[in-house]
Amino acid sequence: MKIRAARLTCIFAAFASVLGASAALASSCTTQGSMTAVDKASLVAASDSLAAAVAEGNSEAVHATLLPSISGDWDSIRSVVTSSRPLFAGGTLRWRSMYLLDATDQKSPQDTEFFCTNSDSTLTVTVNLHNLPPGRYALVLGDYLKTPLAGQLAMILADSNGWKLGGLFAREGALDGRDGVDFWKQARADAATTDNWSAWFSYDVARWLLLPIDFLSSPNLLRLDGEQQKVSPPSASLPLTLTSSATASGISWKLTGVRLDTSLHSADLALTYEGSGTTNPVAARAEAVNVMSALLRIHPGLRKNFHGLWAYAEKDGHQTFAIELPMAQIPE
Repeated sequence: MKIRAARLTCIFAAFASVLGASAALASSCTTQGSMTAVDKASLVAASDSLAAAVAEGNSEAVHATLLPSISGDWDSIRSVVTSSRPLFAGGTLRWRSMYLLDATDQKSPQDTEFFCTNSDSTLTVTVNLHNLPPGRYALVLGDYLKTPLAGQLAMILADSNGWKLGGLFAREGALDGRDGVDFWKQARADAATTDNWSAWFSYDVARWLLLPIDFLSSPNLLRLDGEQQKVSPPSASLPLTLTSSATASGISWKLTGVRLDTSLHSADLALTYEGSGTTNPVAARAEAVNVMSALLRIHPGLRKNFHGLWAYAEKDGHQTFAIELPMAQIPE
């Protein structure tokens, strides 16, 4: 599920960026174990209340906590509330991490980097927020246990006469019964056998499932990123000419893009190719299925490691057809 919330726009930094001494001095992070009892209690209470409203799909209750300065982004936040209920249904929430982010000494909005070190100094994570106004914020991460999709929730809160909602994010923690660690192990195994396409996208799935946000970096994620960069990326092979099977010889298509797609709560890959532009739905479907089959003949590892494929046909810059099929329904 690709869910975003805007205005407090967030950027992922796989490696720490240098923002300068002034930015470093203007921000600080306190992890959950080092918070005062008062700060922790107020943050937990606000987070529990908001999480309950999100899990119930109670848009009105969530809207009541919205930071006024991001009211223009309510539609995107509401879409998270309405779309994420399947991730949390029937689960029990456990808070994974909480961080107090202090940027009160900043003079103006700026890209801000927070280094969050736990109480025994054994782990440091980095949070990067883009164009952050001066103020005091919190980032909370939670997991919904005992749910098929192992839903993950992340919220940015702003201290403005009480904690107000500044950003809302939700994501699966498991797909097709496999979590991020499972896909990471698969990626390593595929990389060892030079099955680069399966390895690359398995790393993508692992990253997606390990965190519900893309603006936090940890030693674990840096390790994952480092491993993935040793694999030849599929993009280096694009555009790729795919040729039909012998039963329809002489036909080929140009594959221009491949990416991870979790919109159906499964580990799918989305293919974009230059289609013939046919307006006949039967012919368009047959063409898309042939494209899927042609790719899987070249990269059979994708068939066993992913749920299915999307195929998006394009002609003259316009999408003309789209279809999703589980691997079992794609002819060999």
